Amino acid sequence: MAEQRAVQHLVFAHRGASQQYAEHTRAAFLQALAEGAHGIECDVHMTEDLQLVCIHDSTLDRTSSGTGDVADHTLRELDFASWKGANVPPQYGGIADQLLSLEDLLDLLRRDGRELELAIELKHPSPFGLRLEERLIAFLMREGYDPVTSRLANLHISFMSFNPDSVRHLLERVPADVVCQLVADVQPEDVRETLGPLTAAAVMNLLRRALHEGERIIASGAVGIAGPGIEYVRAHPERVTGWLAAGLRVRVWTVDTDDDVDFLRDLGVQEITTNRPARVLRRLGGEPDSGRL
Repeated sequence: MAEQRAVQHLVFAHRGASQQYAEHTRAAFLQALAEGAHGIECDVHMTEDLQLVCIHDSTLDRTSSGTGDVADHTLRELDFASWKGANVPPQYGGIADQLLSLEDLLDLLRRDGRELELAIELKHPSPFGLRLEERLIAFLMREGYDPVTSRLANLHISFMSFNPDSVRHLLERVPADVVCQLVADVQPEDVRETLGPLTAAAVMNLLRRALHEGERIIASGAVGIAGPGIEYVRAHPERVTGWLAAGLRVRVWTVDTDDDVDFLRDLGVQEITTNRPARVLRRLGGEPDSGRL
C-alpha cells in the first residue's frame, strides 16, 4: 500500500489550471503551480518524430492551429494557446512557447523545486500501440527516474490509462501503487453523436469491455489507484466506498464544483483532479500545501 502522507487530500491540476488558460500549455501549468496545486496531471501522445508531447486529443483540430493526427506531425510550428481566448502574461511565455513536450514539463516542474505529484495519462488507442509506454519509461529512466520509489528529483510520478492492456504493461515496469486504472461509464448518446449509429455500436462494445476489464483490475487489487470520473462516482458510490475500504487510493476527475468537492470529501476520496486548483484547495479548507498524503 502507498505510504501515508501529511495532508488530507491531494489536488491535481487537470492539464494545468485549464479553466483559466489553454489546456496543457506552459501558462496553464505555471498557473497551477502558482495556485499551489499538489500535483499536475498531463496526457501524452507521440509525434511523428517519436517525441512525447503533452496533448489530450489524438488529433490537432480542437486545441491547435493545425489539423490531422498528432502522430503525423512534429507540432513545433503550431499555436496551441490562441483558441482559448485568454491573454497569456509575458512571464508565462509567448504563443510559440506554449506547447510542451514531456521533457519541457519535467524541466518546468523540477525548477519549481517543491515536492510535487506528476500524474501521466497514456492515451489510447495510439498508432504506436504499447510502444508509447515503452518510450515513456525509457525517457523517464534517462532523466533519472527511480522505478522502485517512482521518484524523479522532486517529483513523485504516477501513471494512468483507461486501456487495461496499457495498465497491465505498466504494472510489469513500475510499482503497482503508482498505477491508476481510469474508468468512466460509457454514454451511448455521446458515441452515436460522434460516430453515427453503425460505427457507434461496435465502438460501444469495445468501450464496455474495456470498462468491465478496468473494473476487474481495480477490484482485484492489482493497482494502487482507482481513477473514476465524477459522474461514475455519483452513479456508483457504494462501489467507490468499497475500493476505499479495501485500501485503494481514489483519484477522481474532473471536479470543478463546490458540490462535487463536498461530496467527494464526505465520501473519503483522497485525490481530486480539477481545472480549478485554487478553488478546490479553498473549498477543502486548507492552505495550498506541497506535502504528500
